[in-house]
Amino acid sequence: MAEAHQAVAFQFTVTPEGIDLQLSHQALSEIYLSGVRSWKKRIIRLKNNVITGVYPASPSSWLFVVIAILATMYTRSDPSMGLIAKIQEHLPVSHSMSSQCQAVVSAVLFSTLLWLLLIFTMRLCLKQLLSYHRWMFEQHGKMSNTTKVWVALVRIFSGRKPLLYSYQGSLPNLPVPTIKDTVKRYLESVRPLMDDSKYERTTQLAEEFQGSLGNRLQWYLKLKSLWAANYVSDWWEEYIYLHGRSPIMVNSNYYGMDFLFVTPTPIQAARAGNSIHAFFLYRRKLNKEEIKPSRIPGTVIPLCAAQCERIFNTTRTPGEETDMVQHWQDSDYIAVYHRGRYFRLRVYQAGRLLSPREIEFQIQRILDDPSPPSKGEAHLGALTAGDRIPWAKARTKFFSTGLNKRSLDCIEKAAFFVTLDDDEQGMMGDDPAASLDKYAKSLLHGNCYDRWFDKSFSVVFYRNGKCGINAEHSWADAPVLAHVWEYSLATDSFQLGYNTEGHCKGEVDSSLPKPQKLNWEIPPECEEQISKSLEVAQKLANDIDFHVFSFQEFGKGKVKKCRVSPDAFIQMTLQLAYFREQGNFCLTYEASMTRLFREGRTETVRSCSNESSAFVRAFEGGEAPEVCRRLFKAASEKHQLLYRMAMTGAGIDRHLFCLYVVSKYLGVESPFLKEVLSEPWRLSTSQTAVQQVELFDLVNYPEYISCGGGFGPVADDGYGVSYSLVGENIINFHISCKHSCPQTDAHKFGSQIKKALHDIVHLLSSAQPEPKKTETSRPKVKKDQ
Repeated sequence: MAEAHQAVAFQFTVTPEGIDLQLSHQALSEIYLSGVRSWKKRIIRLKNNVITGVYPASPSSWLFVVIAILATMYTRSDPSMGLIAKIQEHLPVSHSMSSQCQAVVSAVLFSTLLWLLLIFTMRLCLKQLLSYHRWMFEQHGKMSNTTKVWVALVRIFSGRKPLLYSYQGSLPNLPVPTIKDTVKRYLESVRPLMDDSKYERTTQLAEEFQGSLGNRLQWYLKLKSLWAANYVSDWWEEYIYLHGRSPIMVNSNYYGMDFLFVTPTPIQAARAGNSIHAFFLYRRKLNKEEIKPSRIPGTVIPLCAAQCERIFNTTRTPGEETDMVQHWQDSDYIAVYHRGRYFRLRVYQAGRLLSPREIEFQIQRILDDPSPPSKGEAHLGALTAGDRIPWAKARTKFFSTGLNKRSLDCIEKAAFFVTLDDDEQGMMGDDPAASLDKYAKSLLHGNCYDRWFDKSFSVVFYRNGKCGINAEHSWADAPVLAHVWEYSLATDSFQLGYNTEGHCKGEVDSSLPKPQKLNWEIPPECEEQISKSLEVAQKLANDIDFHVFSFQEFGKGKVKKCRVSPDAFIQMTLQLAYFREQGNFCLTYEASMTRLFREGRTETVRSCSNESSAFVRAFEGGEAPEVCRRLFKAASEKHQLLYRMAMTGAGIDRHLFCLYVVSKYLGVESPFLKEVLSEPWRLSTSQTAVQQVELFDLVNYPEYISCGGGFGPVADDGYGVSYSLVGENIINFHISCKHSCPQTDAHKFGSQIKKALHDIVHLLSSAQPEPKKTETSRPKVKKDQ
């Protein structure tokens, strides 16, 4: 109980001689420094709120306006057209204030009101400018004069040095599409998936909905859009994520991988030391809003940063009807799992962030700790991997008071969760392909009890120095966490680095208190529920089939030479591969973002279109190459159009989803909406793009590339496909499905994807003029042994 004694600032004993008071100077010092750190954060937050609140102006511009108004007054002119005099007449002042002083106070008040009006006008202008999206639909490389003027105006109104949240008040609200447009786009999207009779029936249902109930539901949706910042996001989080009662492991959580070819250090504790330190450096920048606002690559257009607020100090807590996302303002420690035990590791000492070497020292202490798990502790994490209702009941019954509550609070209020895994992972051994599959499954579900799936994210460090990340999905989408992960990987390898022995750089303060082991009192009834949850989770995990491969025969460099969008190229490849394997087309989901709008999250791009199916049928039917190329061009252009429409608020699925939610609130049934929302997504896809290219020097260090990340299948009889185009010559694929479905096989589908990649690029390349052959060599890549 040494840790408990360290936490007590003072002790007193009542004796016959009086009160014997004993002060712990170390504890009092820690309390003082913690308070100082907390107040510093509050001051920084207040300062940033002021700067963000007046953006795109600056606080100093207020002084400029005041001086300008006062200067014009001394030239005997009245820029306020009598308003300053009116303010002076109604100014509640004491008799001791001179008339000149009253005039100055009135001028300052008028200047402040004028300044606020200018800020409101500038923000309104910027909001209107950011509502313009025609630039996205213009031909690549050809910018209209209107767009050129628009770009110049956006630059002018955007200010000079925006903070992370500076644009939030200027982002437009997500528009509500018309019922007519959404129904029309929906019918077009399902045409290649239905025969004539089924399509005719669906059309009739859609027309009935559009002519009657749809208009009533639309009215409520428009009313919400006027009141709320985003008419989709809160319902999406609540009903798609938090209302789900099935396990979030595999079904909702996703993962991200380490570098593909290299491991910066083989020492587990050292890798953890650098990475954990890098995460807290990112959090510090996040709290100070020093992270640059995300933008659409190659443009000045900002993206919504609202999701960044809950990256750290966040957890999902279970409820019997619905879960809840809880976020705390600060946390100075992380929760660590190792061999069935949980630890509380403080990363701040005397008000400062521990160095990477000190964190490594503390992690090694945990690795060397021989203490056994408490009774029932080893598999405790399985509660977060199983069904949500049993976990909610167990949490209320066994973890709402006493020791268990204090220990659970330590995990839930931690900055993030860390697992020290005894396995070795990565692309290694005689069968690197199989090792990547094993690596993916380990990150997605592990042993079902050695991750805390409710935390906003958990970082896994393996015995051989490899690492990875598992993330809960409700609080944010993958690009937000990918931004943190990229920063951590780059900072770990290119800024912090390691010494020649593989340890973190720096010195160690050996007087650091040991990490605190959490204690539990798990009754037999709770152990029984843990076992049941573990059984459910293991059954789900064992059913997942994964295949991860790095396609290195060509990449987006060659695709772009064919004058095709790389994303459209991959999507057409997936359509061709799926048709070859299954003999039909399916409803295909590609995730697109709507962060051009305030509090925007995602929208669906329905990649299986009339144009894509026409290309696939022609290609498989042996049509002439010229015909196939023409159809491929039409399909890829249609895909780009659908993607841009989804990004600009003209998608299909979020609108229909919200109409369905309104119908449930009103207690009315819609056969059309019920059918739409019951359709399975048998091919769910997502691209993981590298956002901070400047952090990675792929020319000089081509081996320092991440393998991206992946997720589980959305449908029991479907595939989940995540892909990332890295550099110019690599495409990484993560394919998931279920063993229990005899129609799906991740490895066979991967083979079909590889074949389709070659076939399509051959089709497109045969029409390109042959370039002059020159001696070129690709950079040599250093691989893990």
